[in-house]
Amino acid sequence: MMKKIVILSIVVLLNTLTVFGQHDFSYSQYMSNKFLVNPAFAGSEGFTSIDLSARQQWLGFDNAPSTQSISGQTRILKTSYVAKARSVRKRIKKRRPSGRVGLGAYVYNDQNGPIGKTGAELTYAYHMFINDGQLSLGLSLSAYQFRVKTGDLTTADDFDPLVSQARESMFIPDGSFGIFYSYQPFYVGVSAKNLFQAALKFGQDNSFADYQQSRNYYFMTGYRYDMENDFEIEPSILLKTTEAFNLQADISLLGYYKRDYWLGFSYRTGNAFVTMIGIRVDKINIGYAFDYSLNDIQRISYGSHEIVVGLKFGDNARRYRWLNRF
Repeated sequence: MMKKIVILSIVVLLNTLTVFGQHDFSYSQYMSNKFLVNPAFAGSEGFTSIDLSARQQWLGFDNAPSTQSISGQTRILKTSYVAKARSVRKRIKKRRPSGRVGLGAYVYNDQNGPIGKTGAELTYAYHMFINDGQLSLGLSLSAYQFRVKTGDLTTADDFDPLVSQARESMFIPDGSFGIFYSYQPFYVGVSAKNLFQAALKFGQDNSFADYQQSRNYYFMTGYRYDMENDFEIEPSILLKTTEAFNLQADISLLGYYKRDYWLGFSYRTGNAFVTMIGIRVDKINIGYAFDYSLNDIQRISYGSHEIVVGLKFGDNARRYRWLNRF
C-alpha cells in the first residue's frame, strides 16, 4: 500500500510538470519575444535582440512555479561575392553568407515545488523572401536537467526505499521546429516542441514506469493596424495544444502610442485574465504583465507576475539595407 501511495504522489508531480511545461516557452507577453514560442522567428526581423524574463506564479502560495530565462537572436549579415584564388592562373568567385541565416539561443530555469528544470536551446533559422513577404524555417536542439527533491516528498513512513533509490537528477535531450511567415503588418506561425518525446526515467529499476513527454503544438497570428495618429493596435491569438488535444488559447489586444508605450489585455481560456503595460527607452524595452487567475487558485493567490526586459540593436538602414522592410 505504501508503495502505491508513493508512486501515486510521483505520478501527480510528473503530471504537474507536463501541465506547466508549456509555460516554459509561452509567457503572457509572448508577442514581445516570439522566439520563445517559435524557433523560426530567430533573426526574422533583422535585429540583434537580447531578452530577459522572470515569471512568478501564484503569489502568496508556497513553492509556487517560477521561471527565469535569457534569450538572444540575430541575423548573419549579408555579404557579397569575393574573389578566391585556386591557382596563379585561375580565380573564382565564392559567395559569402546571403543574409538569410538567423541564429538564436535560449537558457531557462523553472522551479515548480520539488520539481525543477534547467535547460538550454540552440536555434538555426533560414529566411526566404516571397514577393513582399518573408517565409522562415527554424530548427532547435535543446537539453535540460530534470530534478526532483525527494527530500521534500511527504510519505507515511520516515524512510521508504522506493524514494531513497529514486533518481533526483537526469539529463534530457530534445528539439523543436517552426515555420513563420510575415507580410507586414501581418504574421502567422506554427511550431512544435518536445519533438523527440524523450522519456523521464525516474526510477533506477523497474519500480517506476518511464514517463514520455508529450509534444506541444503552437499556432500564433496577429495583425498590427496603423491608426495614422501615432496610435497602433495589434490583436493576436496564440493556440497551444498537445497530442491529447488539451487546447488553450491566449486572445490578446495591444495598443501602442508612438511605439514607445503600450497597454494590452489578454484572456487565457479557462485560466486567467492578463493586463500588460510597457515602455521603450532608446534600445531598451520593459514590459510587465499581471495575471488574475480565474480558477480556484485565486482564493489563495494574489495573482501571477511577469517582467520582461529586452535590448534591441542594429536598427539602422545601413546595417539592414538588405531587408526589404527596413
